[in-house]
Amino acid sequence: MSTLNVETMTSLATLADKQACMELVARTARAIDRCDEKLLKEQFHADAHDDHGSFRGSIDEFVTWVMPVLHSMERTQHFIGQILIEVDGDSASGESYFIASHALTHNGEQQQMIAAGRYLDKFERRDCVWKISSRHAVYDWNSNVPCTDAWDRASPGDMVFGKRGDADASYDHFGG
Repeated sequence: MSTLNVETMTSLATLADKQACMELVARTARAIDRCDEKLLKEQFHADAHDDHGSFRGSIDEFVTWVMPVLHSMERTQHFIGQILIEVDGDSASGESYFIASHALTHNGEQQQMIAAGRYLDKFERRDCVWKISSRHAVYDWNSNVPCTDAWDRASPGDMVFGKRGDADASYDHFGG
């Protein structure tokens, strides 16, 4: 049986730290798309700051601002692409690419608004728990097009469609 050397153990600990930060990014996207206020707040330290350009403030103020915006849309989906995390002790910096699709009504027309950019996150480990301490959304491009969704959501048959809140199938899948 071989023993792990200090360098290998440090590398494994760094990988675990990076994974914890990446999961915060993924759970934040899930919370936004499911309009899950509680889950969203759980990803951030209580004194965290958010800068979305049109909004700048505390995480509590962000949640108060973003939930009505999200509820004004029929659905959203945030796709998280490549993620770069650099860990430095109990702090980390991250850049996560996103493409966010928003189904909404604009001037009486069904629209699909797509925004793409990057989340520049600061993470901190406090009391052995990683959370986001700061988020800055940087926008690279967007597109607004008529909605082409042709699925019959009123009579889905065997199809299961995503839902807001804990009625979504993922909540049962993960056990709550």
